[in-house]
Amino acid sequence: MGKTRVLIIDDSALVRQLLTEILSADPGLEIVGAAPDPYIAREKIKELRPDVLTLDVEMPKMDGVTFLRNLMRLHPMPVVMVSSLTEAGADVTLQALELGAVDFVTKPKIDVSHGLEEYAEEIRAKVKVAAGARVRAYSGPSTATPEVVPKYSADAVLSKKSGPKHLKTTEQVLAIGASTGGTEAIKEVLMRLPASAPGTVITQHIPEAFSKPFAARMNGISAMKVSEAQDGEQILHGHVYIAPGGLHLYVERSGARYMCRLSDGPPVNRHRPSVDVLFRSVAQSVGPNAIGVILTGMGDDGARGMKEMKDAGAQTIAQDERTSVVWGMPGEAVKHGGVDEICPLEEIAERIAAKVR
Repeated sequence: MGKTRVLIIDDSALVRQLLTEILSADPGLEIVGAAPDPYIAREKIKELRPDVLTLDVEMPKMDGVTFLRNLMRLHPMPVVMVSSLTEAGADVTLQALELGAVDFVTKPKIDVSHGLEEYAEEIRAKVKVAAGARVRAYSGPSTATPEVVPKYSADAVLSKKSGPKHLKTTEQVLAIGASTGGTEAIKEVLMRLPASAPGTVITQHIPEAFSKPFAARMNGISAMKVSEAQDGEQILHGHVYIAPGGLHLYVERSGARYMCRLSDGPPVNRHRPSVDVLFRSVAQSVGPNAIGVILTGMGDDGARGMKEMKDAGAQTIAQDERTSVVWGMPGEAVKHGGVDEICPLEEIAERIAAKVR
């Protein structure tokens, strides 16, 4: 198989140079060119025919989102957004994912060599996965692993218990996991759930500045009340609690009630928040009263936790391959034997509703 051809679009010469060095270090990637603005990029796409673009979110002349909207309408192709770690950057990046970008990474910190190797591994992996992703054309508004960090399992945050059997209660909890590029998949599910849906906990791999704007966006499209989870908050019907970037979210039982708990324990599967941590806690605290859903995303975070949920009597659903941008996480959950049903994205809310008592 030939190399994946990458075009870098960024107005900073320094960032273009840094991304070129990082990506070129991977033998499977070839940098075919770089462009300082979308106008030059447009010509280079025609001339160089890249497989993947990395696209700066905020650029002069034409911002990344306007460029992306035009690109995904006329010439859909895999795009990984490069975003500043700010709330404004978050908002623009979420718009980009809505328009069909496959995923995003934060801007490399040029002044800090610490953590750069981990960053390099992340962006190389995302660019390679993007090359094989299912890219959809935008038709207008719709209703490799870093070696530097030890790979912890959920044990690092929550130890596995073989505790007492769960009592059936009337309270159900819905737990959803997805990766950074899964914002649109989460939106698709939340848009279709009624205000009467069970209390819902969501872990998505998302940086710190992004979780609050993401929760606000989801609150705008959902009949349920969506917010960033707070430590010690009770999980209520018709409410959605999204893990804050940089903290694990897990569920704890207190008498007849379920609570959100937050932890700054070590990254699990190199993610904090981690889906495995959330799913394990739901297996332990909610058991057969839980419904688990795993959506599009790269890697295998959540696969083991979903198997633990199924073993504890929970009902589990994975997004199917056809509707997943990247069938990593759902595919791994299926491989681990933790999935009852595999469904297209547009049917997941309906399947959840069928499982609600």
